[in-house]
Amino acid sequence: MSESSFQDDVLGELGDDRLNEIASLLGTDTAGARDTVATTVGAMTGGLQQKAGADDEDGAEVRQAFAEVAEPPLEGVSTLGGGLGGLLSGAMMAGVLAKLSRPVANAVSKKTGIPAATVSRVIEMLIPVLLAVFAKRAAAGRAPGAPPGAGAPAGGAPGAAGAGGGLGDLLGQILGGGKK
Repeated sequence: MSESSFQDDVLGELGDDRLNEIASLLGTDTAGARDTVATTVGAMTGGLQQKAGADDEDGAEVRQAFAEVAEPPLEGVSTLGGGLGGLLSGAMMAGVLAKLSRPVANAVSKKTGIPAATVSRVIEMLIPVLLAVFAKRAAAGRAPGAPPGAGAPAGGAPGAAGAGGGLGDLLGQILGGGKK
């Protein structure tokens, strides 16, 4: 059972303390917070997948952000402050997520009845968690001994698919497939 959902990974990375903080912010219990986080993460990843497929400047930015997240951090920088390398390698993705936050907050607000401003605050708390999960999933896809099918198709030449299949593989690897 190595195939956990992206939402499960985010909830795991979030941890009980931050989940309780979100529950308090929302005025609900942890089950309500979990539901809101799952809804919000689903909307954000759906928005990322939609933008990544667009043939415009936004699409190019999202694709570049995913490529950046998939790159291993610089060796010397990754040891500074424990996680600075991961933080630096996700800078572009953080910007992409920030741009998505308003439309996602509005969509989640409509769906749940939670004020958009409150959902925006939850998203602000989720962005570093999303970056961590993106980085972990990308690293798992390039790790030696990773299970077959975790990244590129077996026998596929790295980079041979360019922005087409290679991007699809990368998105699938990081976001956990194209489930809608």
